[in-house]
Amino acid sequence: MSGRARTVTRVTGAAALVTTALTVWLGLWVTPPAQIQGTLVRLLYLHPPVAWVALYCAFGLAALSSLLYLWRRTRSLFWDRLGASAVEVGVVFTALTLVTGSLWGRPTWGVWWTWTARLTSTALLLVLFLGYLALRRVPADPDVRARRCAVAALFAFVDVPIVTFSVDWWQTLHQRGTVLNPGLTLKVHGSMAWTLGLGFLAMTLVFVWMVLVRYRVEVLSDRIGDAQLEVSLSERWAEGPTVPAATGDAGPPGSDGDGSAGSPLPKPVAEPLGGRR
Repeated sequence: MSGRARTVTRVTGAAALVTTALTVWLGLWVTPPAQIQGTLVRLLYLHPPVAWVALYCAFGLAALSSLLYLWRRTRSLFWDRLGASAVEVGVVFTALTLVTGSLWGRPTWGVWWTWTARLTSTALLLVLFLGYLALRRVPADPDVRARRCAVAALFAFVDVPIVTFSVDWWQTLHQRGTVLNPGLTLKVHGSMAWTLGLGFLAMTLVFVWMVLVRYRVEVLSDRIGDAQLEVSLSERWAEGPTVPAATGDAGPPGSDGDGSAGSPLPKPVAEPLGGRR
């Protein structure tokens, strides 16, 4: 990793840590409880930002990287690695979205899980991108693997707008968007709004830091794979051709190469009594 990239990663990580700590402090001890949901509203500062990162930052970046890889003018393994890194981080945030949503749903709906449109489409999105990660583990040429995964990422991304507009298209227990709603009207105000905005910023910085680190791991994995291949080829070339060396002129059977008698021919085996006639 270059010095500049290392500095950017460290600064981003530090900023993510500070903003996350401020969000926790404001969300737990500064902002007031809601009139209806009480202290349960404090999950608002975590659940929507995590979902924002999973749906739009992670999978949006994966879809964009896949398009840029499939386009011949911008085709590069950089986009393949970036898309893979974004998907892997996005899977983590999608799982956190489902977990925090269940924590909010249990006291609100009385159940940990219900097969509403929003929850079902989000769970499907998690399964689709887990399939993307499984597809990357299938042995193949790097270019072939990159094309397959790019197509798979674009196919899975179709579910993102379904998740987004599911609460508007179907009747569901899930409430409508707090921020991303058809009227784009913010339903929280004052210190709650500032804390929610800081939560979005914190989770976005965490996402950027994780992608930077994961991209570096992807590059190192490719280099290790190339190095192992070069070592295997070098060892194979060092072995040389497996052809027995010939010495002198060929002699009759049972003699050495110079015609002198060598090891005797094997003696014929006598047939047992009552054998073949």
